[in-house]
Amino acid sequence: MSEVVIRSGDNEVVAQVIEATTGDSGFDISSVRSTLGMVTVDRGFGNTAESASTITYINGEAGILRYRGYPIEQLAEKGDFLEIAYLLNYGELPDKGQLETFTGQITRHSLLREDMKYLFEAFPHDAHPMQILASATSAMATYYPDALDPKDVDALDISTRRLIAKLPTMIAWSYKYRAHQPYVYPRNDLDYTSNFLNMMFSVPAEDYEPSPVIARALNILLILHADHGQNCSSSAVRLVGSGQANVFSSVSAGIHALSGPLHGGANQAVLEMLEQIVADGGDVSKFVGKAKDKDDPFRLMGFGHRVYKNFDPRARIIKSVADDVLEQLGVDDPMLDVAKQLEEVALEDDYFVSRKLYPNVDFYSGIIYRAMGFPADMFTVLFALGRLPGWLAQFREMSLDPASRIFRPRQVYSGPADRDYVPVDQR
Repeated sequence: MSEVVIRSGDNEVVAQVIEATTGDSGFDISSVRSTLGMVTVDRGFGNTAESASTITYINGEAGILRYRGYPIEQLAEKGDFLEIAYLLNYGELPDKGQLETFTGQITRHSLLREDMKYLFEAFPHDAHPMQILASATSAMATYYPDALDPKDVDALDISTRRLIAKLPTMIAWSYKYRAHQPYVYPRNDLDYTSNFLNMMFSVPAEDYEPSPVIARALNILLILHADHGQNCSSSAVRLVGSGQANVFSSVSAGIHALSGPLHGGANQAVLEMLEQIVADGGDVSKFVGKAKDKDDPFRLMGFGHRVYKNFDPRARIIKSVADDVLEQLGVDDPMLDVAKQLEEVALEDDYFVSRKLYPNVDFYSGIIYRAMGFPADMFTVLFALGRLPGWLAQFREMSLDPASRIFRPRQVYSGPADRDYVPVDQR
């Protein structure tokens, strides 16, 4: 086993190296404070691995994303979302029997308790759907007290199935409430994405048949979002779960983390930017110039990524999906033309190339969701639906790891030194 030596003055720590099967290895710094009297500082934890993980591998420099070793390109092209959810949570692709059982269990759990309607109806009609979803997810713990122990594998299994099954229904019902439309119940004869589309867009007054084109595109988008290592929301799930909070509370924390504009809200921001460019006349060069001007607050949304310093592999797939969906639905969207022009600039202009500002996963997803009929404030909710299996897999891995500890980061205190209290009448 290899080692790294860390020295401070006459003291040293011999840190054991934890070897990676692919990518960056790490070294264990857990004894640095007790030996050297120092802590590490890593803003944003960009160089810190809380633990080893077997779920997702990302190589930002090479533009690689793999779930359990499988390239995202193969999974998006050939896989089914529930199949990928099984893979993320159990480590292997299911065989035919396992997939049928898993899919059947999720289908049978898609109904919500009838009185959950009152929870949705307690919110204002203009409430943001991410806040509704986070609250409803947390509330599920009160409906299922039989499955709250994060160390109980059977409880974790049933909670996993319940969450994957019920999240589409919660999302659709919250939308129906906000739209002043009747709730639509799940249909067990439809596949996962078609059932979700039916609950979202069907009404009692007329027949509705979910489009296979849209259902397939949504399946791909959910797979592309299913996991992405220890990002902000997944880390939030693990942090809350490290205190042995139940999985519903932990996933609710992940939803809240995802709601921020620097994380899950980026696809909505991209659409708003494209709408601004189109409304201004569609002159892409004007807005590219504004983005290059360091004194102009305008930013081009959907370019660059905290991890990827190459083309986001998910963006390549989503671009192809966007072309197919808009063509097959007969949608002529001027925002797609603007998006393509921006992409050409980003791939050819030295300003973007030198800064490695390539289009990311958010760049095209909003256009696709818009073509499907989803309102803009639901884009982040769809991100949450896709990311759910990854959150559950991250929670499972952390909860069942016997070496797991409650998260408790340190700080380097830089405030005032020791001071004496002064009574208020003497200040």
